[in-house]
Amino acid sequence: MSVITSRELVLADGQNLAELFGVHDAHLKEIETAFRVRVTTTGSLLRIEGDEEGVRHASRVITNLLELLRSGYRLQPRDVKFLMRLAAEESDADIQKIFSERIVLPSKRGFVTPKSETQRHYIEMMRTYDVVIAIGPAGTGKTYLAVAMAVTGLLTKQFTRIILARPAVEAGERLGFLPGDLAEKVSPYLRPLYDALYDMMEYDKIQTMLERGIIEMAPLAYMRGRTLNDAFIILDEAQNTSSEQMQMFLTRLGFGSKAVITGDITQVDLPPEKPSGLIEVQKIVRDIAGIKFVYFSDRDVVRHELVQQIILAYARHRE
Repeated sequence: MSVITSRELVLADGQNLAELFGVHDAHLKEIETAFRVRVTTTGSLLRIEGDEEGVRHASRVITNLLELLRSGYRLQPRDVKFLMRLAAEESDADIQKIFSERIVLPSKRGFVTPKSETQRHYIEMMRTYDVVIAIGPAGTGKTYLAVAMAVTGLLTKQFTRIILARPAVEAGERLGFLPGDLAEKVSPYLRPLYDALYDMMEYDKIQTMLERGIIEMAPLAYMRGRTLNDAFIILDEAQNTSSEQMQMFLTRLGFGSKAVITGDITQVDLPPEKPSGLIEVQKIVRDIAGIKFVYFSDRDVVRHELVQQIILAYARHRE
């Protein structure tokens, strides 16, 4: 039988409980349900009651939320879920350090905040190195954070343009079987990059920048023969590049440019006889100064809770 225990937290003067608890106490209800605790307030005291483990987890989540609010951070529902997951995993991650590494966007979204220690490290590496290669499963924020870094770099005039590239290979599809001209055939492959952009910038501004060539969406094959200066270049779905394509892309880097390569080496759609350039590049350039590898795992998945479980299920099946 569980032993009921309690813990009290002291609230700061003027603490906005509505912001802490969420709209219609949504944050509070989520914490109470997940950890099977009851949270009440009396004056400047917040009391948490439940079994020992639940109280420990809930108090840690609420303490972290209070610290973030005191620092001026505006909570989002996804932040509460992230902190709850860290508490359940007994993670010793430095919450303040993770949230302080956020990417400030001078646009409609305001900022993008890392949701794991690996994401925080990834942002730090993108700020530090000219070439960053991010490898890991779907849903870990590899592409989204890279696009956020590109957008803020463009809007703060660190770069003069953004180039977003993808190999036109996807789950066995061939371009020749798709309707339309070449541009129309390639467009579906670039849709995830468009989605990330539209989440961070106004539609009209994106369209204007696309028309002026400030933002360029291109299939990887279009990169051959170019030298790209003062650009933030992203190669997405890089597990579907050939060895030759990877070498070609890496040698496009010009002065004042930064390149980020993202991919999931467990989802290669190339023919069996053609090795993945992303798998191969790990051995070839690992010792080159200025190139940094960042590896994500299923623990870094920040999509719907089921995505993490699906990734683990497939990993067990492959094993």
